[in-house]
Amino acid sequence: MHVLGVRDAGADGDALEAVVDRVVDRLSERGRVGVVRYDATIADGTQVRESATRGGDVTYDLGVDGDWTASGTGMGVRDALDRLATDCEYAVVVGVPSLQYPSILVGGDGSDREAAGEVLATVEGPAGLDLAALVDDLEAAEPHRTLESLVARVKASPAADRAGAIATFTGRVRAKDSADDARTQYLEFEKYEGVADERLAALEADLESRDGVFAVELYHRTGIVENGEDIVFVVVLAGHRGEAFRTVEDGINRLKDEVPLFKKEVTVEDEFWVHERS
Repeated sequence: MHVLGVRDAGADGDALEAVVDRVVDRLSERGRVGVVRYDATIADGTQVRESATRGGDVTYDLGVDGDWTASGTGMGVRDALDRLATDCEYAVVVGVPSLQYPSILVGGDGSDREAAGEVLATVEGPAGLDLAALVDDLEAAEPHRTLESLVARVKASPAADRAGAIATFTGRVRAKDSADDARTQYLEFEKYEGVADERLAALEADLESRDGVFAVELYHRTGIVENGEDIVFVVVLAGHRGEAFRTVEDGINRLKDEVPLFKKEVTVEDEFWVHERS
């Protein structure tokens, strides 16, 4: 699922909503769209309101509780995106200035372009949108994936009727290797642009060519991944558990060996690029 933020940079409410409507309409031509709205004026935020919008898409309205979270639910923007990722090709997030995804700024002079995430366009209103270019840029950005969304993708394989097993691996950020280690705050990943994606796709294709393996999904996050968050997923659809388990193990081992990804570790005491220290 590709995520696009729409951020208010001084626009009036009508202009912002008109931009959201135009973007959702265009993306809906290509797939299902989920919408997440954050409204800082909903002070008590006791519920997350889930409602149907055009085309059967889903909107989550989040009230304020200090960290973009609806109080009483424990659900924030990332939680809403995780829910949408299984069923939607796109998500549009409205009203979150700190969103670490590509965004459109509506109004203003573009002076806050570096506030958070990549800014794809700065417009005064819907008339300034180049929708074709916007969609191309959005689809070139890293998607939002979850383990559940990847499992749903392999279950949709044309060969699913022949499959008796789905095996998965999840890699996550651990706080420390041993009790005496300095606590890790986060990891930051960078990929070798133009090479990492090609090698990941080639690895998926090679694993899928095995007898009894019908679908393979590999995904590795880039950017900052906080302590306790998931980093990497391997999902395999196979005829039997033996092929599934072997392919999952080979998949994560080969991903680490063959796909050029660079990791910075930031602890409470230090920060360093792991490949330089190794």
